[in-house]
Amino acid sequence: MSLPTDQFAIPATQKAWRIHRRGTPATALVLDENLPVPTPAKGEVLVKVQAAALNPIGYKLMRQLPNFLAKRPHVAEHDFAGIVVNENGTEFHKGDPVFGCILYQQQTKTRQGSLAEYVTLPAEHLALRPANITPTQAAGVPLVTLTAYQALFEFAKLEPGQSLFVNGGSTSVGAAAIQLAKSIGCKVTTTTSSRNEEFVKSLGADVVIDYTKESPYKVLERDPPTPKFHAILEAVGNIDIPLYTHCEAYLAPGGIFVSVGPQPSRIGEVPSFLAYAFSAGLHPAWLGGTKRKWRNLFVKNKHEDLQRIADLISEGKFKPVVDSVYSFQDILKAYERIMSKRATGKVIVEVEPGTD
Repeated sequence: MSLPTDQFAIPATQKAWRIHRRGTPATALVLDENLPVPTPAKGEVLVKVQAAALNPIGYKLMRQLPNFLAKRPHVAEHDFAGIVVNENGTEFHKGDPVFGCILYQQQTKTRQGSLAEYVTLPAEHLALRPANITPTQAAGVPLVTLTAYQALFEFAKLEPGQSLFVNGGSTSVGAAAIQLAKSIGCKVTTTTSSRNEEFVKSLGADVVIDYTKESPYKVLERDPPTPKFHAILEAVGNIDIPLYTHCEAYLAPGGIFVSVGPQPSRIGEVPSFLAYAFSAGLHPAWLGGTKRKWRNLFVKNKHEDLQRIADLISEGKFKPVVDSVYSFQDILKAYERIMSKRATGKVIVEVEPGTD
């Protein structure tokens, strides 16, 4: 991809939405119009951001974590798509369209985030954007799809022809997991409300359970699949304890229950001091556990995983789902949309005006 020379000119300062304090987006975010453009270190590249994605973890940590833990102020959010403007001796070239994400650990260290005009990050945390998707589509891919990919293929070791249960199929992680599982020929059962039933079916879900009518664990316990699931992915973000404690009825021996992301200290009816025991896989029966493994996944930035996801997109086996797109100035409206919990797909922010 070639760009006019002047588009590679790097300014001294940039605009960025930074989190200055704990609170809601309306009270925590400040538009900094004079933030220095970062200089890439060895092995890093400088990317001009075209589009960024919002994630539930973004506003949740914004509301929950105090400043001394969150290392504020820092730029908000994680996912982005953009153009390389300084390849800095890496394998990339100026003008390369790329996508990637700045994970929380890196964000607290560098104070960077994706709601900025420019970001620097290690080259191995980027992949070339597939030619068959736009920057706004690509921006919503990295974080949730890496999460789903690692849950299914690193933790659950999912193989072709096996069966998967996804709790929360219409969430962004759930939608990614359905497509990833179907890309290797797995059978997928998922939960959603009747409003999103056709949506999850369009992604490839084979069986849909309406969680608003009856608790999923009751449905599965009464009518378990044959064969039983090889893995269960908890994609909602709040652990459904009964879904785990009853899972011997529908999760095969040797199967695994995977939950994603940092979990709150209160998880259903289990006391908070047990939350970490469960997430670590320490779940004896007398603590309400079962004979099935439970692991909690914290996503990692792995180039080979992001590249495999890019390949699946190029092959037409994975399609990014965008709910809505907002301008950089309308950031609070974008957060209102994602906080409504009615978004189907990713909420995207155009950092560069006119981005497709």
